[in-house]
Amino acid sequence: MRHASPLFAALSTLLLGACAGAPAPRAPQAVSVQVAPVAHPEGETPQWWYRNGAAQAAANGAMAGRAKNVILFLGDGMSLTTVAAARILEGQRRGHPGEENLLSWERFPATAFSKTYNTDSQTPDSAGTMTAITTGVKTHMGAIGVSAGSRNDCADSLDKHALTWLQLADSADMATGVVSTARLTHATPAATYAHSPDRNWENDTDLPQAARTEGCTDIAQQLLSTSRYGRGPLVALGGGRAQFTTIDERDPEYPDKVGLRLDGRNLVAEWRQAHPQGAYVWNTEQLKAAAGAPALLGLFEPDHMQYELDRPKDPAGEPSLADLTRTAIATLAGHPQGYVLMVEGARIDHANHSGNAARALGDTIALSDAVRAAVEATSAEDTLIIVTADHSHTLNFVGYPARGNPILGKVKDRGGEDGAGGLDLARDATGLPYTTLSYANGPGYTGASNRQPDGPKTYPHQPSSYEPSAGRPDLTHVDTEHPDYMQEALVPAKSESHGGEDVGIWAHGPGSAAVRGTLEQNTIYHLIVQATPRLRERLCQLDTCDAQGVPVELPQPAKFERKAP
Repeated sequence: MRHASPLFAALSTLLLGACAGAPAPRAPQAVSVQVAPVAHPEGETPQWWYRNGAAQAAANGAMAGRAKNVILFLGDGMSLTTVAAARILEGQRRGHPGEENLLSWERFPATAFSKTYNTDSQTPDSAGTMTAITTGVKTHMGAIGVSAGSRNDCADSLDKHALTWLQLADSADMATGVVSTARLTHATPAATYAHSPDRNWENDTDLPQAARTEGCTDIAQQLLSTSRYGRGPLVALGGGRAQFTTIDERDPEYPDKVGLRLDGRNLVAEWRQAHPQGAYVWNTEQLKAAAGAPALLGLFEPDHMQYELDRPKDPAGEPSLADLTRTAIATLAGHPQGYVLMVEGARIDHANHSGNAARALGDTIALSDAVRAAVEATSAEDTLIIVTADHSHTLNFVGYPARGNPILGKVKDRGGEDGAGGLDLARDATGLPYTTLSYANGPGYTGASNRQPDGPKTYPHQPSSYEPSAGRPDLTHVDTEHPDYMQEALVPAKSESHGGEDVGIWAHGPGSAAVRGTLEQNTIYHLIVQATPRLRERLCQLDTCDAQGVPVELPQPAKFERKAP
């Protein structure tokens, strides 16, 4: 690259094959928005959060963006440690040492950090964090599309619904889509279209009678009813078939399973009635056959989709996240007013919760493949692509492993930090080897549980009780690179917890230069709406903008609904 022309150097920043050190684009002109100081946390109203996020985005120059399309990739639970370890694993799979590798989005020219806390918790959950990203307002743990309040109080939440950028785009006549490897009713995808104080109200059997009486509806229903803003998502691809069908209906892939709904409503049938030219699919071949359909609903599992590691074993054939991403873009790209799309690599989070790094890293690499597919299918001239995570995890990267040491393996070093010896297994203070990756807590704790004996744990492991460990196991002859090996956890827990530290934001395309610094997570919403003229103009049409054209007033969802003729 030393003798490359300036033009080539500039173009190379937009390509995934560019050198990692390509310069970031010049920061656009800042727009100043005044935000009144408040007491924390008492003064943090929804309006304050919205204006504060708008001010951060405008100060970074997001108003200069000219994006026609927006794709947000969300790696659920994708901590910076998860990114680093996945980067190395992908490189090692290719026969290289690994450390020099970069995942697809790590070549993007714009980067920032996201502060992920919820209004009521230092360490957040996926519902509150994704709601911050989709609505521009931070909220409580467990909240879906509503501002902060009581998690169990339906009545309290009814006047706290917050407009999401997917609903905003729908009302602006843009095409919209949601893709996830989780249930489509799970926290992250749900936060793009639903409003619920409790993320667990996924179908009618989960909805408490009191909430139903007070006027709340289950999340699966809301995937259909969000069409009141325009057309609803023209692409909805993920897992969760059982949330949409009744207890009287057998699953097409697993005859021993039935749906979960007790209200007698088959929401798949209702969707098909609403989209007579659309296609409903539940396996890979059907997805391929549906190419060209104007609307797509794909539900590929009764529950979450398979981990990437296990996906090839699916009897009916399950598409990869990259396949889903390509299909979604192809379906949405023909709309002249542009589109917004959210793609979630959901099961990174689930594998981390399970204390199984192999699956967490495998799904992170699958997300990287999906991002690469999106870059190849779009233009940096008109499509803003943002990659981020909702929260972190407790995955640790420790010791002094030698360059190229298998990231899932035991630490081999040359005498620790001094590096004075020959390459050999590193040992703890009791003389036992240990792995490069471990968890601060979770089901990988090595004491005996009610499910597995004392010693290393094997995935899947969902204990409800533990005995104290007598000490660390000897891993000398344990295959820690096996996909089912569970990394050791310091603190025993049925499920490993989230972490509270910042996560990354990476971006390229129009408006990406505003992605820099350390940002409150709800600012991501404002980066998107300010950098997309059609979204910004729609907000201004309904008097939410200041004299500079910056959307600063919290929008009222009802005003954006399609009016009946």
